[in-house]
Amino acid sequence: MGKPTGFMEWERAPAPKREKQERVHDSREFVLPMAPEQARHQAGRCMDCGVPVCQQGCPLGNPIPDFNEHVWKGRWREAYLALTSTNNFPEFTGRLCPAPCEAACVLSVNQDPVTIEQLEKEIIERAFQEGWVKARPPLFRTQKTVAVVGSGPAGLAAAAQLNQAGHSVTVYEKDEQLGGLLRFGIPDFKMEKSVIDRRVTLLAAEGVTFKTGVTAPWKELQATHDAVVLGIGARKARELDVPGRELDGVMQAMDYLEAANRRIANGAGSEGAATGKRVVILGGGDTGSDCLGTALREGATEVSQIELMPAPPSARTASNPWPQWPLVLRTSSSQEEGGLRSFGFLTKRLIGEGGKVVALEGVEVTLEHGALVEHPESLRRIDVELVLLALGFTGPDTAGLETELGVALDARGNVKVDRDFATNVPGVYAAGDAMRGASLIVWAISDGREAARAVDAFLTGGPSSLPTRGRDSPFGGR
Repeated sequence: MGKPTGFMEWERAPAPKREKQERVHDSREFVLPMAPEQARHQAGRCMDCGVPVCQQGCPLGNPIPDFNEHVWKGRWREAYLALTSTNNFPEFTGRLCPAPCEAACVLSVNQDPVTIEQLEKEIIERAFQEGWVKARPPLFRTQKTVAVVGSGPAGLAAAAQLNQAGHSVTVYEKDEQLGGLLRFGIPDFKMEKSVIDRRVTLLAAEGVTFKTGVTAPWKELQATHDAVVLGIGARKARELDVPGRELDGVMQAMDYLEAANRRIANGAGSEGAATGKRVVILGGGDTGSDCLGTALREGATEVSQIELMPAPPSARTASNPWPQWPLVLRTSSSQEEGGLRSFGFLTKRLIGEGGKVVALEGVEVTLEHGALVEHPESLRRIDVELVLLALGFTGPDTAGLETELGVALDARGNVKVDRDFATNVPGVYAAGDAMRGASLIVWAISDGREAARAVDAFLTGGPSSLPTRGRDSPFGGR
C-alpha cells in the first residue's frame, strides 16, 4: 500500500502527454514521464484495501501494493526488484497493457483507480537510468536445448525464463527483426522500437541466441532440440465477406501497420498508404485505433473509424459490476487526436471504379435481445479511397504444425494444450496467442513464464526452480 489516506488527498493524475497538434507530425512516443513527486503521490493513492484485487486482476500476479509502497517511500530500487520478480518486461506492459489491474483496483468501486500501468513504466525506466538493469547470465548450464519459435512477448518471456534456468535457448523469428507484433504491429508513437532493442540486447548478453528471417523447419527443430515452445501469435486476420473485397485500396489493418512500421524503421518519411486519402477503418478496437493514429500521421485528408456494435454505455451498468472488466465507452489516444467515429454500422458492399475502391455502402444496426437487427431504410454510401479491415483475428497460422509435427488444434483453431501448456506432441509446448487466441500482452508474458516453468520441469524431470504466477523470483530483479 501507499499512504493510508493518500486516495483522499490526491486525485488520479495520468502522466502528461505531448500536445496533439505536435505529436501527429511525428512517430515518437506521446506519453511523457511523470515528475518524481507526481509518481510518489500516485503510488501513495494505493489504499490499505486488505484484499489486493488488483493483484488478482493482473495475469502476472504483480505485487502491486508492494511496489506502490516502495515508490511512495522513495525506495525505487526496491520497487524495481518487486516489479521484476513477476514481470520480465515492465517496459512493454507499462506502455501497452490495457491494465486489467486498474479495473480491479478497489478504488474503482467509486473513484478513479491508481495509475498502476504508468507506475510500472516509471519504475523500469528509472531502473534503466540508474543502471540497475544488467545482464545476469545463469550460473550454470544444463546442457539441454530449447527452440522458441516466435519473438513476441510470449516467446521472449519463455526464452528469458528458460535461459535463467540454465537451458540453452534459441529464438527463431520469421521476420527480419525481433519483437513480433511489438515491432511490426504496434506504432512507434505507442512504443518506440529502441525499447525492444534494449531488452533484446540484454537477453543476448545473458546467453539467449536469436535467429531472424527463419521459417521454422518443424521436424528439424524437434529433432535438434530437447524441447520446442510455440510462441507464434495469432495473426490470421478476420475477413470482410462482402462484394468488392477484392478491390485495390482494401487492406487488412495489420498489413497496413506492418508497412508503416517498416517504413518508419527505414527512415523513409511520413508518406504512406493513407497520405492524401479519405480513409475508413472498419473496427473499433485497439488495432483500428492504431490505424487511426497512423493514418493521421501520414496525412490522410479524412479518417473515419466505424464499429459494428452499438456504442457502449459511458458508465458501468448494473449487469457489469466491479471488479469485472468495465464494458464502457473508451476514447483512445488516437481518437483524441482526430478523425470521425461511429457505431452500429454494417458494411454491405464495397464499390469500385477502374478496380479501385471509391465507396462503401452499409446500414445501421441495433442490438435487440442479444442479436443485431439491420435497418434497410438507413442505407447510406460513404466515399472512401482506402478501407482498412481491423476486424480482429481468428487464430494462429498453423501451416505445417498439423502435417509436419502432428500438433492438435482446438475447436477455435488454436494450438491445443493441457494445463501445463503441453501439446499432444511430447516436448512441444505453446504459449500466448498461439494457444489462447488474440489476447493481451500481459497474458502473453504470463503464459510464456508458465510454459517455461512446465518445460523446465519436463527437461529436468523434477519440480521446476522457476517461479510460478505471482511468486518472488529466485533470480532477483532483472
